Amino acid sequence: MSFPSSIFLFIRRFLFPKSGKFLFFLILALISATKVISQEVTEDFKRVTDSLINAAPKTYKDLDSILNSKRSDTIYMRYFNNEAAKKQYLSGQSYALNQLGRKYRDISQYTKAVALHQKGLQAAIDDNNLEFRVFSLNMLGVVYRRNDSIKIALDYHQEALELAESVPNPSNELKKGINVSLNSIGNLYLTLKQYEIAISQFKRAMESSKELGNKLGLAINYQNIGECLEYKGELEEALHYYRTSLDYNNEIENDKGKIICKNSIAQIYLKQNKLYEAIEILEPNLLAAETLGDMSIITAININMGWALMELKQYDKAEEFLTSGLEMSQKHRLPSSIAQAYAFLSKLFTYKTDYKNALEYYQLAEKFHEEINSEVNRRYINDLIIKYETEKKTNQIEALARENEFINLRLRKKTNTLIIGALGMALLTFILYILYRQKELKNEKQILTLEQSMLRSQMNPHFLFNSLNSIKLYIINNEKKNAVHYLNKFSKLVRKILESSSLKEISLADELETIDLYMNIENIRFSNEINFKVRVEEPIDEHTVKIPSLILQPFLENALWHGLSSKEGEKNILLHVKRENDKFIQISITDNGVGREASERIKESKILKRKSIGIDITKERLANFSKDFENSFQVEIIDLYDVNKVALGTKVVLHIPTH
Repeated sequence: MSFPSSIFLFIRRFLFPKSGKFLFFLILALISATKVISQEVTEDFKRVTDSLINAAPKTYKDLDSILNSKRSDTIYMRYFNNEAAKKQYLSGQSYALNQLGRKYRDISQYTKAVALHQKGLQAAIDDNNLEFRVFSLNMLGVVYRRNDSIKIALDYHQEALELAESVPNPSNELKKGINVSLNSIGNLYLTLKQYEIAISQFKRAMESSKELGNKLGLAINYQNIGECLEYKGELEEALHYYRTSLDYNNEIENDKGKIICKNSIAQIYLKQNKLYEAIEILEPNLLAAETLGDMSIITAININMGWALMELKQYDKAEEFLTSGLEMSQKHRLPSSIAQAYAFLSKLFTYKTDYKNALEYYQLAEKFHEEINSEVNRRYINDLIIKYETEKKTNQIEALARENEFINLRLRKKTNTLIIGALGMALLTFILYILYRQKELKNEKQILTLEQSMLRSQMNPHFLFNSLNSIKLYIINNEKKNAVHYLNKFSKLVRKILESSSLKEISLADELETIDLYMNIENIRFSNEINFKVRVEEPIDEHTVKIPSLILQPFLENALWHGLSSKEGEKNILLHVKRENDKFIQISITDNGVGREASERIKESKILKRKSIGIDITKERLANFSKDFENSFQVEIIDLYDVNKVALGTKVVLHIPTH
């Protein structure tokens, strides 16, 4: 565990001036030393280590199922490696050394990572353990790929792939090794702009991941195909793949994957000139990346932040981020990032009409691009492309020969086989029809259940009771006009809810009218303190755009009761509707409430906890609504903060398909 770089930066800049450099680094060293001394290997882990070494399992799965929770902790892995070395348990050493190497790789200490992975490889070779040998080779390939050493990386991944595929019936771990090799080889082709070959590698890995039920593998390959499509200029298709990858990463709670996906989505927005949308993603993503500590990701986000600010003409801030990204990429030897930072700095100084610096940075960018795509790498990759195409044609010829043989066998079959086949086909068709009808009935039942659940959530007894109580209070206070006014609104709201509950979709205009009535009624209970505004951007026609009925009320209810009910002062809710692109409209609901973290604390402190199921029902209804469209819906919940990380409220963004 380590301090986030942002905290170190704050301490360095504000607590220690330039004259205090020595004192700063002395205190930093003392903190680090104290942490190392204070963290000791527990007795439980020592007992687990002894048991594992005595059992001496030979597979990655057996070791990782026990050590998974400690594999990112260098102290525990060094202890396990030392104990395994004493007993000559080579498979255990290979596991621990590779985990240590992976840890150093993720913080961009590539020299240490390579040394540890090579020791892990040697232990696997000495132990004649093919599984750990493949694992070690792939880990070495990944390190060299991160460092843009394309030729060496390809050699390691090709060797790992050939070894794994040499086994007639590979284990699941070897199959995962094949996936890693294919994925990494695809990434190397991507680096060399061989996009079609890269996509074919990723799709092979994706099919294998589906077979293994490996959601992490699916997330990675969707992300990588998205990168290929982005480089090809197919931005909307790339965005679809990035969002699919993000869904998988959210499902498996993979923080690193989520950060990478969000950065890629922001990069698409930058290319589409959606600068504010990009910054809205990048700012919180940078904080998350700094907490994670992977310098290659932090570098990429800094460069993208600089790009966005440059296009917004905030040149000083842009230069800070681009310079920071350049320094990090230089420190951690990331040639592609160095070239990218130089290129953006050249563009920035061109904008500032400082042509001398612009030219210098342009020349440096070209120099690094040339180094990355050196003649040695180009010749090497051309040889591999020829080999790939030859193998592809050979496989096609073999497939055609097998198909021809199969056709000849079929022609020699007897007539009664055809009859049996026809009867079987008829029976299969009948069974499929029955299954199809059952599925249809199940879907109809699910829709009916969702409609009933939706109606119950809309006609919440507490809401009805409290609304009528509020109107009764007007009557008691002899405010007849207000009583009649709100009673009319309440009856109209109930009628619209009952009418809409039987419809799958309604016009945006009807939905906004219903929401306006709902907010008017709820505002009584807030003493009319809620400032609710609706903004619909051109060219949206509220009367022709269709959305699922009663879809917005649960999110507004959440904003009122979890965001604003505990807030003092001005209470605002903005409902903003705009066309995102030809295939989606975007509806955002932004409140200036206390934020989700504070809301959870308040909720936990209450004796009676208000549980909202409306949002879960709404997501199910959106999923059902999206089945009739080419694209699926997306729901984003964004925590809003100011520069001091103080909560400013919550923003819910719905991406609803229209085609």
